[in-house]
Amino acid sequence: MRVLGIESSCDETACAVVEDGKKILSNVVATQIPFHKIYKGVVPEIASRKHAEWILPVVRQALKEANLSLDDVDAVAATNRPGLMGSLLVGFTFGKTLAWATGKPFIAINHMIAHLYAAQLQTDVDYPFLGLLVSGGHSIICKVNDFDSLDILGTTVDDSVGEAFDKVAKFYNLGYPGGVIIDNLAKKGNPKSARFPIPKLDENEHRYDVSFSGLKTAVIHQRDLFWQDGYEHSVENMCAAFQETAIKTLVGKLLRAVDDTGLKTVVCGGGVAANSRLREMLAERADINCIFPPLKLCGDNGAMIAGVAYHFLRRGERSGLDTTTCARIPQFKRGLEQVRHGH
Repeated sequence: MRVLGIESSCDETACAVVEDGKKILSNVVATQIPFHKIYKGVVPEIASRKHAEWILPVVRQALKEANLSLDDVDAVAATNRPGLMGSLLVGFTFGKTLAWATGKPFIAINHMIAHLYAAQLQTDVDYPFLGLLVSGGHSIICKVNDFDSLDILGTTVDDSVGEAFDKVAKFYNLGYPGGVIIDNLAKKGNPKSARFPIPKLDENEHRYDVSFSGLKTAVIHQRDLFWQDGYEHSVENMCAAFQETAIKTLVGKLLRAVDDTGLKTVVCGGGVAANSRLREMLAERADINCIFPPLKLCGDNGAMIAGVAYHFLRRGERSGLDTTTCARIPQFKRGLEQVRHGH
């Protein structure tokens, strides 16, 4: 079964064709970074207009690289939540219209579960496992029972980790996208140069939750209070110390979940899964099997949408043409959280 997957939840116009949920026949991503760089962040109006301009050529390019015509595609899938509403509407409406016009099955996808599936486009993983979904919009630790079933264990109580990276980079005028720039600068610095505080949350209520607003504030407004004697006050050192604290915060809560659940397989997804220090720190824990997507599948892409859609289709599920987009998903509650498409 060949599925054409469309992703447009933020600032990447993406389309891919995936066969049987595994084999990537094409994966085209048109990035808008040059258009948002001047603003040091994504401007929703610009993002939606660029999606509208690029969606047709990106889909055509994906079919061309797969050496297929639209007739050769068995189904169409598109992201419907969460994300920027204007951006979502472009890709989702295009995908739904394409399916209607060709009479092909259509499936709406929550791109959070797609991010957690991305690693399985390369590596087979048995359920259940622990998932770490980290991006500009999410910081989630969960037990993944199936491709569409998550037990949410913890999330952020304020900023996501990717948001903290972007805001620190914006404040210090480091450039955009902030996460990649800070990661690269941190490689030239010393993480011991400053000792930024790791946020403390109530253990009973927030055992697996994380917080990054306090860390962000400390780095931006109180940096000198935490600087260690003998270290140069350089941007590289600041980035290294900030990144070390942010990643330790994530990994500490994740490893607590590993110990509590006894699950030794961890799958990471989302843009921050590309962070080099996160990959290094988890690799240091020899008793767990930590699986990351390839770097090209960490950010938003159509392959993860098409890949996870295959499993819905195989189960006989379809999305009605009355399915809509949703910028946010309901506030997470502990325990079983249904994040299926269209719900």
